[in-house]
Amino acid sequence: MNVEIDPLARSAAARLGGGAPYALKAVAGWLTDNPDMGEPSERPGVLTVSIDGDMIEDCPALAIGYVREPDRIEIRYINAVPSPESDVTAQGEESAQEKVRATDPATEAVVVREIADAWHRITSWLRRNAPASRAALRAGASPDALAALEAELGVFIPAELRTLWLLAEGDDGANGWGCMPGNWALMTLDAVAAVYRLRMDLQAGQNISNTADERTIVWKPTWIPVVALGPADRTTGLYLDTETGLLDRWSRYSEDAGEERDTLVTYLEEAADMLESPALAVRDKPGLIDGTLVWLSSIDPEREDRWQPLTG
Repeated sequence: MNVEIDPLARSAAARLGGGAPYALKAVAGWLTDNPDMGEPSERPGVLTVSIDGDMIEDCPALAIGYVREPDRIEIRYINAVPSPESDVTAQGEESAQEKVRATDPATEAVVVREIADAWHRITSWLRRNAPASRAALRAGASPDALAALEAELGVFIPAELRTLWLLAEGDDGANGWGCMPGNWALMTLDAVAAVYRLRMDLQAGQNISNTADERTIVWKPTWIPVVALGPADRTTGLYLDTETGLLDRWSRYSEDAGEERDTLVTYLEEAADMLESPALAVRDKPGLIDGTLVWLSSIDPEREDRWQPLTG
């Protein structure tokens, strides 16, 4: 029996630490010989294998879920199981991050497909109309790179953002322009980590200098940077709030953008819509300069006469 491990499960095991990564590999090996060893779970079609420290040394209590098909098994998730000795007041409570990790597989599959479809529409348009902008997009990140970033940030990366980064690990920019509306750029993983550390340091400074009543929220641990003002400009950008699933704006200057908040799916879908139907574009207008995608809202005045609006 062929056993595959979903990248989301690998990164979750790395986050759990201890013996969890080894437990994941061990269960994969056991399933090769005994594919029906799991017990039915609350999720239709998903079987669960329970692991504890008595079975694998230095391993927390775990639930490892998998789906069995005629010729293959896919391990979908690995979750920590709360200890019975936990504080009674904590029982039944679930943080927003745990809710993200426990997303129903069917719902998660829909989000993954929507992200992949929207990104394919964007890159297909760039390949046909703005090859320089398409060439500036990096190849997808590896699951190991995402697991390392997740461990560094200490934040679970939601499926939609993980899917996007598996497709493209940032935008190096064509002639300084990113391909997202406003000529903003999808951030590289290194840039994500650097901005996250900087903003967390700023928040720590706020916590030290202000009283609890005066404290200003500069950054929350559950915010993950995604898009920046430009490939080399990180003064402003969009982060994904993993508690709400919505994008919001950060800025060095702390101005209130007052913009409607999108999910990552709707943000990418709208960008694809504006490229494919520029006459209907509302937030920004796409155009070209020498084979490079340039959005009208952020054109350098000296180059405006070279900008060719798109029609269609």
